[in-house]
This record gives sequence, structure tokens and C-alpha cells, in this order.
Amino acid sequence: MKIGELSQRTGVSVRALRYYEEKGALKPRRTPSGYRIFDDHAVRTVGQIQTLLSAGLGLDIISEILACMSDDSPMLDGCRERLLGERQRMTADLERIGSAVSMLNTLLDEPEPGSAGRRIASRPPAW
Repeated sequence: MKIGELSQRTGVSVRALRYYEEKGALKPRRTPSGYRIFDDHAVRTVGQIQTLLSAGLGLDIISEILACMSDDSPMLDGCRERLLGERQRMTADLERIGSAVSMLNTLLDEPEPGSAGRRIASRPPAW
């Protein structure tokens, strides 16, 4: 399929797909005239890219992760170490986020000064 069809099937802009290719996350074949040709597997790959981007990863690390996941590439020790490191980094991020949420919950559960027990969370938004 050409890039426009991949864009339609995934909901990702043509521009973004070209950028994914530039960063090495997508690897289409090329026709003799230079058109990009993607196989059906590219739809799944774009979905994986979107998932990893939404988790806060950059395209450089995503490209490395996808290379480790490719069917024609066995799980190399370097891949395993890189994936373990990324998982550890993400787990630490989740712990920091959890601590921040707990702190916000504590603040929201405290009564406002002079409110006779009224909670901050019960105040209407100030916009």
C-alpha cells in the first residue's frame, strides 16, 4: 500500500509517517520511481509507534525497540539490555507519578484554612 492508504488505515498523517521513516521506525520498500510501499504489517507497526509515543518514548528509542521486535532479528543481548533499561526507566517514572498523585490527593483532602471543614476539592473551578 502507498503512504496515503497507510495514513487512512492508521489515522496518522502522511507527514508523521514520513517522519517515522526518517527516524528509522518505519522501513518501507521503494518502487523504481521512488514511491513508498508498505506491507500490511506496517499498520501494526504504526500502532506500536503510537502506543510507545503516548507512553513518552522518543522515536530514537522506539526505532531501537522495533528493531528488537522484528521477525528477522533474533533477540540479541544488546536488545535485551536496552529493553530492560527502558522498562526500569518507565517503572521509575510511574513511581514518581504515583507519588505526585498521592501528594495532590493529600492536598485536596485537607480542609481549607477558615473553611470550617470544607474541602479544596469541593470548590468550583476558578476559570
